[in-house]
Amino acid sequence: MRHNLNLNWLRSFEAAARLLSFTSASHEIGLTQTAVSQHIKALEAQLGEKLFERRPKSLQLTDVGQAYLLTVREALITIEMSTTGLFGPQEASTITVRASMALIMWLTPRLESFLRDHPDTSVKLITSIWKNPSDQHPVDVDIVLASKEYARSDLELLSDEAIVPIFRAAYDGGINGPKDLLLHPSIHILGFDDHWARYLAAFSLKPASLSARLVTDTSTAAIEMVAAGLGCAVIIERFALGAINAGQNIRIVGDAAALGQSHYLVRTEHHIVHRPQAEAFNSWLRQQF
Repeated sequence: MRHNLNLNWLRSFEAAARLLSFTSASHEIGLTQTAVSQHIKALEAQLGEKLFERRPKSLQLTDVGQAYLLTVREALITIEMSTTGLFGPQEASTITVRASMALIMWLTPRLESFLRDHPDTSVKLITSIWKNPSDQHPVDVDIVLASKEYARSDLELLSDEAIVPIFRAAYDGGINGPKDLLLHPSIHILGFDDHWARYLAAFSLKPASLSARLVTDTSTAAIEMVAAGLGCAVIIERFALGAINAGQNIRIVGDAAALGQSHYLVRTEHHIVHRPQAEAFNSWLRQQF
């Protein structure tokens, strides 16, 4: 069948057509001249067309060979580019970092210093939204937020965290204390539903009259909602300060309260083999916290 072509035949054809020499083509692709010649003959037999005019001291493409060369060359280049892009040497210098969207946003403006100091290392950032405990996706650096009381031996403490209330920066109505937060619509974050209760409890307030008008699944989205004037939210102080420094239209409208949770660096089985690039990133990461 014509469509069932051997890739080695095509490689031999492309090299011979470009160099107009079976001998030169054999040197380039690491085969014998006989093997290249046999590949071309097999390809011509499969296609039912002559691709070359063979002369005593020269080799020329036929018209159909010239037309076919363009397609074959483009196909081989596409395969090479895809293979190199997905599986090439640069993958060895790429580290995969998994963290929450908010933490990735917080790290982003700081990454320039790591990339500058490690020009041969690439960083792939992936989010851990609703991470499945059985997820076996290999990562080099895994950062999680976990309760301090349940910290495990495979977790390295990066930083204890605090939470703060945030409101739209341009809002004219005064918030003079935590109690005033109860007068405004609240934005809740799935997975962090206790942030509001923790914050209010720190000031002996109950969230009974708190109405959740909006619910989202990331702190990043909650910040955007607050900046748009849709209400107030309670988020990790680190993320609030990062958003403010990035120019977000929000402000912190109350003192910080302890969250009782911390960011940890996970040491999983994947880290048994310590990649130098990952260890360099871990060292840099500790400094950021």
